[in-house]
Formats: sequence, structure tokens, C-alpha cells
Amino acid sequence: MHTFTIGANDAGQRADKFLLKACPKLPKSLLYKTFRKKDVKLGGKRIPPETFLQAGDELTVYLPDEFFAAAPKSQRIAALPLPEIVYEDDNIALMKKPVDLPVHADDKGSADTLAGRFLCYLAKSGAYDPANEQSFSPALCNRLDRNTEGFVIGAKNAAALRSMNALIRENRVIKQYLCITAGNPPKQHDTVTAYHRRIEGRSAEISETPREGFRQIVTEYELLQKHDDLALLLITLHTGRTHQIRAQMAALRCPLLGDSRYGFAKVNRRYAETHQLLAACLLRFDVPAEGHLLSALHGKAFAYTPDFVRRYGFSV
Repeated sequence: MHTFTIGANDAGQRADKFLLKACPKLPKSLLYKTFRKKDVKLGGKRIPPETFLQAGDELTVYLPDEFFAAAPKSQRIAALPLPEIVYEDDNIALMKKPVDLPVHADDKGSADTLAGRFLCYLAKSGAYDPANEQSFSPALCNRLDRNTEGFVIGAKNAAALRSMNALIRENRVIKQYLCITAGNPPKQHDTVTAYHRRIEGRSAEISETPREGFRQIVTEYELLQKHDDLALLLITLHTGRTHQIRAQMAALRCPLLGDSRYGFAKVNRRYAETHQLLAACLLRFDVPAEGHLLSALHGKAFAYTPDFVRRYGFSV
């Protein structure tokens, strides 16, 4: 038998999800069998798996102690370079990710990730101690491709993670990108609705019409400047799918310069670019001034000009 006292970072999630994270040695099948046997209790009362937990709850699981040997969780934070912090408050940190740093571990097997750097930063600052957490680790709220630079939001606690994810789902986090394309888009300004599918390990597919297995995407672009065979675009995402900008611009016959997956290999070689010139460099938050966990972000906007803009003779 083991009893968990639910802390602030454990609250707001289902009992089964909490136990799967808090007890890594507990097989999923055994956990749900334990629920069926009514051997999971909250405040002494039997509960179903979908019961949501609140801070201060006492959750008891009737199983041998061997399944709880790893709870509470304890782990050693790897020593990594610290991230570039653009903004920080009690709930979130806004970081600037460089090119060639994955946000999470990828198929290249890099031990250095932005998520890891974020944990390392919080551990060094004293804002996070894994030994004191049962189910929560600070997490990133958005992601970028390895070779895309720009802003990534990190949540320092569970409530902030839920709140920021809700803002993103509600399109109240306005994300804009600058990119250089090989060729000009069809119009000076347009909002393009298309349909997107990506199977793991493959390039994204774009369809102009609905198709089975494809999800709608909405991509807004504005042609800021152009010279020779290059163009500087401002992109506003109204949906967020894997490789959305890269695949959509390629579908419009103006792929990102340097994009080895969707771009023009001949043009990339001519300019000696080996990764896409794309930066998530403008970010605004639509958050109420008062009464919201993240009200500190009310009215805040963040922006920078990526180096490639000046390098190719553009200005913003």
C-alpha cells in the first residue's frame, strides 16, 4: 500500500495519469486492474481512473511496495549549457532557441536539448527540484524544428503549463515568423487555407482540397521585400502543424532558402545554405490584465531580427 499527498503540481489531472507518471515501475495493465478491483481510494473512498485530483487530496493505492520504489521521483539533472532567457516570471520562461538545437531528443540522439537546458536552468536557480516532485517536470509549451531558430515558451509549474496550452489552443498566443524564400509567393499578401498530412519519418503533404487523413491548415503571409530571386516574408500561423510553413511555402513554389527537405537543392547550393532560413521571432500574448494566472504577460510582445535578414540585404 502507498499513499500520495497531492501537491500543487499534481493537481488538475486524472488519477490514472498521475499514477502512471508517479509510479514508473507500475505496469499500465496492472494499474487499471487495480482500479477495477476498487483498490485505488481517494480520501478513503473508491474512485474510477478518470477522477480529477485536487491539491491536498490523499490518494491510496493497494499494491506491494515494490511498485512504488521510484516514488517520489528523483533524477539527476544533466549539466548542460543554459538557455538564452528573454523573459521570465513566476510561471513561465521565454527562451530563444538557436539553430541546430533540438527542443526534445530526436533521432540524431543529441543529449543536448532545449528541454534539458530549461530543466538545468531551473534546477540551478532553485526553481525546480525533481526530488520534491511526484509527477511533474517543467515542460516546453511549443516546439520548433531543430534548424528553425526562435522563441520557445517554457512552463515552470503544472498550472502554468495548462494555462499556456489553453491560450495556444485558443489562438491567443500570436506567433509570427520571418523567412527568406527562393522565389516570390503568388500575391503580396494572402491567407492560404490548405490541407496537411504528415506521416512520421516522411515529408509533410499539402493538398489544396480536403482529403482523407488531411487536417486543415491556415497560413498567412506578407511579402515584405524582394530582390534578385529571393523574398523576405512575414508569416503568421493560424494553425500549428509539423513543417507547416516549410511545406506550405514549397507548395506555393517559393520554398524556404536552405530547406534541404522541401527546397530547391540547386538554389540552396548556389547560396551555400544548409538549413532553412526561418525564425520564430515575433510573439504576442492575448491575456487578460487581471484574474488570469498568466496576467503578467498582458500587453507583452517580443521580437528580434534574425541575422539572416541583414546578411541578405533585407531590413525590417
